[in-house]
Amino acid sequence: MSAALEAVKKNSICMANRRTVATCTVATSDCPHMTQPRTPTALAALIARHTPHSGDFPSAVPNLTLHRRSTPTSAIPCIYSLGLGVIAQGGKQVLLQEAVINYRAGQGMLTSIDQPVVARVTQGSAAEPFLGMMLTLDMHQILQTAAQMQPPPPSRASDYRTVVVDELEPGLASALERLVGLLDEPALIPQLAPLIQQEIIVRLLAGPYSLALQQLLAVGSPTQQIFKTVAWLKQNFTQPLRVDDLAQRAHMSPSTFRQHFRAIIGVSPLQFHKQLRLQEARQLMLSQNIDAGRAAGLVGYESASQFSREYSRVFGAPPQRDIRRMREAG
Repeated sequence: MSAALEAVKKNSICMANRRTVATCTVATSDCPHMTQPRTPTALAALIARHTPHSGDFPSAVPNLTLHRRSTPTSAIPCIYSLGLGVIAQGGKQVLLQEAVINYRAGQGMLTSIDQPVVARVTQGSAAEPFLGMMLTLDMHQILQTAAQMQPPPPSRASDYRTVVVDELEPGLASALERLVGLLDEPALIPQLAPLIQQEIIVRLLAGPYSLALQQLLAVGSPTQQIFKTVAWLKQNFTQPLRVDDLAQRAHMSPSTFRQHFRAIIGVSPLQFHKQLRLQEARQLMLSQNIDAGRAAGLVGYESASQFSREYSRVFGAPPQRDIRRMREAG
């Protein structure tokens, strides 16, 4: 193990003193090696500087987006991918299958596999807007990093969750601040961003968020096979779907595949395929001013009327009205 990885492991010595509550782990204060969690003020100030108004902002740092909302929002169906979402100011609520997850400033949400969710900002105002960031993670980099580390002992299957919300440890919070801070030094991004992102992955693997990554690291595990299937679907969602073909790709029987897919993703393969298409169509209409009929064809629908019905069922309004509503909301 390298000296850098050993240092991170030592800094995580007190993870055994954390207690699990629902989908979140809460740090205790009785550990002599753990400093008090830092406030999100520094990270919030950095995000605020680079988000001049409400909206979602891609950044010059690869895989990093920043987010700002000046009012609470309505519930919006979306798909969370492998990544770490962090709230620096405000609060958010995420509906995942039958679970209600509330998280707030100073916490992060790690999603280890694509999850259809319904999310809304619950705390945000003009004076104190919701401020957050999303760092998309690379599976290959996680695997390569984990191979250099001694992973924590595998958790029981009943403890495993694909989504984990936890307080940001000081070391992880510092790395996130430094990553966003690179936006003030754009000339250094190509050299330093990969190093800081590597550090973030090390800290995720060494800390409580590792619970959401362990099943992905087990070669041949059902979760890893479903992850590969989801990755393929995201690249090929315009094609017609045959569940039996997906099961064969995952080296499972059709019935076993359906069971594992729903248990891990929360919906059936057909429902997930439909959501991928609808989310992409919505993005095309919103960002490229494409009309509903053309968007339906681009994502694989043969029937515009079927597209409109399914779109309304998921997003609560027909395509044209939904896109107009989103634009009016900024």
